[in-house]
Amino acid sequence: MRGVTEASPRQAFRPDDGTPLLDELMPWSVAPLRFGRGWVVAPDARTLRGRWDRLVAAEGGEREALFRPSRARTTGSAVAALPGQRTGTGRFARETGPCPEPVRVLSGPFDEQWLLPDHRLIDTARPELWRVAGGPQLFAVEQGYVPGAAGPPLLVTGALPEGRSPAGRPGRIRPLFRRPGGAEPNLAPGLLGFLRERYGSADPVRWLAWTVAAAVPSPAGCRVPLPADPAAWEAGVALGRELMDVQLRGALTGARPRLPGGRRPYVRAALPPRPESLAYDSGDEVLSVGGGRIAPVPEAAWEYRVGGVRVLEQWFARRTAPAEPGSLEAMGPASWPQEWTSALLDLVTVVALLGGREAERAPFTAGGGPGRAELRAAGVLPVPAGARRPASVLDHQEEGPEGQFMLV
Repeated sequence: MRGVTEASPRQAFRPDDGTPLLDELMPWSVAPLRFGRGWVVAPDARTLRGRWDRLVAAEGGEREALFRPSRARTTGSAVAALPGQRTGTGRFARETGPCPEPVRVLSGPFDEQWLLPDHRLIDTARPELWRVAGGPQLFAVEQGYVPGAAGPPLLVTGALPEGRSPAGRPGRIRPLFRRPGGAEPNLAPGLLGFLRERYGSADPVRWLAWTVAAAVPSPAGCRVPLPADPAAWEAGVALGRELMDVQLRGALTGARPRLPGGRRPYVRAALPPRPESLAYDSGDEVLSVGGGRIAPVPEAAWEYRVGGVRVLEQWFARRTAPAEPGSLEAMGPASWPQEWTSALLDLVTVVALLGGREAERAPFTAGGGPGRAELRAAGVLPVPAGARRPASVLDHQEEGPEGQFMLV
């Protein structure tokens, strides 16, 4: 059996050779969300409803202790509702209502969980992201730079991302569109025209596909080299779309990612009610989950990392880490749910497909095409200051603190 090993070497950072930063080409970005309390997010919605009911049934000091107050939020905080969410805006100390409907969020790389979408419970929720979420929106999640760490520097999701790097480094969240409904691409003005003139075809999704294929990490943030010719552009876009489709669980093609027949992972021995360990045997391609066994699991899946952290290990740890007895975090399923096993099989498929194709990105990370100088000459760079700020998106009112209304 194998446990944690050192991360495999990652492509070395090249000193700035004029390659533009993603920050220049997708200029509006938002820092990661900060939940402030772990109990507001969980792998299953049922757990969140139970935690809510336990909290609103408590009174006085007990409610305050269960809440876990912070400098940003206490049971006496008065804040606006999150955009698009029908939740209370009165002080939580007086809350007696039913649990708000949990929403899907990307809480870690490839780890979709559920969140209580109540602004009174979240230290830093980034309302500007909630305003543009949904529909055709996609979020590029730029990982924090970790020298020598293995894994992709950029991930894509359709769910609202928490945005935090597994290694604890700060990253950035870059929506593909600045307005709801897929309006106004979050791209440097003139970039799409420049790409069309240079390569023949470009749109926001094709651009994002290219960045997934070509982005390279650097201390200054992701750099996005551009190719020398249209053939390389088309090949990179094609690879990027396939990688994006795997990350998005088939949302682009309508077909769930699957490994070839004979290579699909199955449960070979039932998982125990409360597995406490995760290990991998490369010889037999077996993932041991407590006393349970899943196989075949390609080594590429086990070794797949983001920010230098194994994705499978982090996913498992977030479901099995001990919590303080009596806390809301300690409330969860009495035994390992079947849904988690299905999610684990799905995750193995995703990281196996991505890990098996990571090397195919290398030709596109080399660049060889236009750099900052040409982009400046074409008027694409520098980007105007307004492109770095969120757009005004409201054609309706949002509820502010204590039931007041506000316009943004």
